Amino acid sequence: MKELSERKVIAGKEPGSEPGRWLDVGGRRYVNARLEKETPVFNKQRIDFTPPEKINSLVVSCNQLCMSLGRDTLFRIDLGKADEPNQVELGRKDEARVYKMFLDHTGSHLVIALNTSECLYLNRSAQKVRTLSRWKGHLIESVGWNKFLGSETNTGPILVGTAQGQIYEAEISVSEGSLFSTNPDQYFRLVYSLEEEAGPTQVCCLEIERGLDGKCFIIATTRKRLFQFVGKVPEGTEQQGFGFVFGMHADHLPSFREFPASFGYSEIAFYTPKLRSSPRSFAWMMGNGVLYGTLDYGRPDSILSDERVWEYPSDVDVATNKPISIVLTQFHFLLLLPDRVKAVCTLNGQVVFQDLFLEKFGSLKRMIKDPTVGQIWIHTEKVVFRYHVQRESRDVWKMYMNINKFDLAKEYCKDRPECLDIVLAREAEHSFQNKRYLDSAKCYALTQNYFEEIALKFIEAKQEEALMEFLLKKLANLKSSEKTQTTLLTTWLTELYLNRLGALEGDTSKRNLYDETREKFCSFLSSPRNKECLFNNRASIYELLASHGDTEHMVYFSVIMQDYERVVAHHCQHDDYDEALNVITRHRDEKLFYKFSPVLIQHIPKKVVDAWISMGTKLDARKLIPALVNYSQSGSTQQISEAIRYMEFCVHELEETEQAIHNYLLSLYALCRPDSLLSYLEQAGTNPNRIHYDLKYALRLCAEHGHHRACVHVYKVMELYEEAVDLALQVDVDLAKSCADLPEEDEELRKKLWLKIARHVVQEEKDVKKAMACLSSCNLLKIEDVLPFFPDFVTIDHFKEAICNSLEDYNRHIEELKREMEEATQSAKRIREDIQEMRNKYGSVEPQEKCAACDFPLLNRPFYLFLCGHMFHYDCLFQAVFPNLPAYKQAKLEDLQKKLGATSQPSKAHHRPKDTDATSLGKGQQSREQIKADIDDIVAAECVYCGELMIRSIDKPFIDPQKYEEERQSWL
Repeated sequence: MKELSERKVIAGKEPGSEPGRWLDVGGRRYVNARLEKETPVFNKQRIDFTPPEKINSLVVSCNQLCMSLGRDTLFRIDLGKADEPNQVELGRKDEARVYKMFLDHTGSHLVIALNTSECLYLNRSAQKVRTLSRWKGHLIESVGWNKFLGSETNTGPILVGTAQGQIYEAEISVSEGSLFSTNPDQYFRLVYSLEEEAGPTQVCCLEIERGLDGKCFIIATTRKRLFQFVGKVPEGTEQQGFGFVFGMHADHLPSFREFPASFGYSEIAFYTPKLRSSPRSFAWMMGNGVLYGTLDYGRPDSILSDERVWEYPSDVDVATNKPISIVLTQFHFLLLLPDRVKAVCTLNGQVVFQDLFLEKFGSLKRMIKDPTVGQIWIHTEKVVFRYHVQRESRDVWKMYMNINKFDLAKEYCKDRPECLDIVLAREAEHSFQNKRYLDSAKCYALTQNYFEEIALKFIEAKQEEALMEFLLKKLANLKSSEKTQTTLLTTWLTELYLNRLGALEGDTSKRNLYDETREKFCSFLSSPRNKECLFNNRASIYELLASHGDTEHMVYFSVIMQDYERVVAHHCQHDDYDEALNVITRHRDEKLFYKFSPVLIQHIPKKVVDAWISMGTKLDARKLIPALVNYSQSGSTQQISEAIRYMEFCVHELEETEQAIHNYLLSLYALCRPDSLLSYLEQAGTNPNRIHYDLKYALRLCAEHGHHRACVHVYKVMELYEEAVDLALQVDVDLAKSCADLPEEDEELRKKLWLKIARHVVQEEKDVKKAMACLSSCNLLKIEDVLPFFPDFVTIDHFKEAICNSLEDYNRHIEELKREMEEATQSAKRIREDIQEMRNKYGSVEPQEKCAACDFPLLNRPFYLFLCGHMFHYDCLFQAVFPNLPAYKQAKLEDLQKKLGATSQPSKAHHRPKDTDATSLGKGQQSREQIKADIDDIVAAECVYCGELMIRSIDKPFIDPQKYEEERQSWL
């Protein structure tokens, strides 16, 4: 068998499907760039197959194709394996020919109707046809397959229509692995008979569908009529067939549609979308045209919905050029004529595609669609063609747009922006013409039409609300990078809103509209999308609001922009100080506190101070002092009390250490609360380093207001004890006494201060007893110190006891001095004895003794002998001690060596008197010995091995770090 292949033949094109170089959209031109020429919707392919005999009939379903060739041959092809065709012989010896063939939706069951009123059956897995004996005597016109119960070996209950108008219920089953051949037809019983006015007529088509809640819909067509049988099949009785549905219409005719014209037959086609099991629409080809509609399975009595009749094209003559077959796709139905195929759009009834076949192919016989794959097949007696439906919905948007179904039009061009823009522009224009201006504005905002033209269009129509809607939508569609356009639209919308509010405000009849507009305006101002633009252009917005006198929205806008300074200023201008303080407190902005506190504290001092206290450490009290100063200058006790309350909070609660705060609190205490002044000073303490107020300022302040006790305290803190005592004597002697004892380390000063007190008591108060009490209070004063202060004629009786005590003290002191002198004499004597003993002390050195440092004989050079027994050459000890001496001792040692070297040089003078030489020699010798002694004191102060020098050098490394690398290399 010749292998099947495909040869592409490009048929006609749907109008407008060929891409152009440019596409005009709303006054703008888009480049319609496509890499290759777009294929037509219906793309025809001729099957490269030359049949050995004439093709009588062809059916296809689920990619299974069956065709009848000649009188006795059946040709089967699995289109998924086109190179493996299968040929079956019918095995008929008589003149019977194939009349029609019927293939179920799975491609498993093939029924072959013969012109001799006989029927054959062929299963997909079988190679031999079988006779349906129970079907004999009936010319089969149609078969309604059961899509819900059928399988590969069993059809389930099906319906069969005959040429006499009878509808039979039948079932075909194939027994697998049976040893005995049985008839495949299980039963064949009559369930209904269809008639027209003239009597019984052929059943052209049958379709079985299932709806909601177990409802069963059966559609049957004759030449003029379309019948509907509706019934609910009881649950669990599906296998019992359709007798129950037809039984409901035994006494009356079912609902039907009838048309007067007829050309002797009719055909119905269905369209089933992908991923669905039930058809969505239908097209019935009959004498008057094509009845098209949708299928609504939720309706109770009829599933046909949205019906309309499309007349045949004008060039189709029903009398001489009748349609042969019909096929339905998503948006078109295709009519098969003897020499051509026409595709009619189901949306507008227009012919959008026509394909003329050459005469050499012969007359077209039948057109059929594979319901599973969607491919369309056409055959003549010699040739087979196949149509691929590609992107059928590409230009559907135009049809929907032309019939004003804009939502559907937008749905089918949502991935093509240039087409979507055309639809939106048409919808906007349609709405505008029908005075639905708001809808028009929404659509215009989505188009690419010129902004100025649309805006002027609404302005000329005096549709300000629609213009605002257009601007709002346009603003919403702008990109964040289009800042200039955003600024323009935002400012314009603000102006429009203000104009509209101004026009509606005075009209009480439009109060609801005014409130609604105000809400929209507030929503516009507070929109997060507009926030950045409004913030950047807030000065312009403020000017617009001010020009319209709209203070309410100015305040609202200021709050949105977080421009609380303007809000607070507005409240202050209108004397609404409480609300101003509430705004500041709510947002806790310290800058606002600093700026507006001087105004607010003049009117609501207590609330302001409470707000300050609630802010705690967030406020810098120094910056609030000017407000308090201005406020307290009025002199009111209540006002000063509030200032003191906040200053005390800062000092005691916040523990402020700023001098300005403490100084201001001092001034307030000095002015109004002198009792609190002294307690504050005492609480601050007497340590000047821990006092936070200015002592000089405090002293001057207390002196100006006459607070002497406070002045005395400040003097004490400043350690000006004489001034403190002088001032305290003006207040209280006891206070002066407490001041006099303060300089504990300076007895002379203490004595001087107590003398001041004593003089004051004697000379000013003239109280001898109190003067004597001063003597007993201070052990530094003696009676002789006080006597000069008394008058000359005072009796001695008051001083007798004091004088006697003083004399006794002198005697005791003299005795103590004598005892100390005796002890000093004895100590001097013992020291002289120890010195003499040390001078006579010596040590012996053996000749073989060696230096502890260099291990050479000791007696070869000058050496040192220590009490510990270690002996060192002078130069060895010097080298060991010098590096470990402090820098100042090293310098001193070098200087002594230089001096020693200078004294050892001979004199350059040749003539010198003897007495002078002797004197100079004596002085030089004495100086040289002294230098040596000084050197010994430094170098030989202690044994280098037993003294502190060795202890201090315990953490020194054995090898100098700077010479470590050199030492390491010497060992390698």
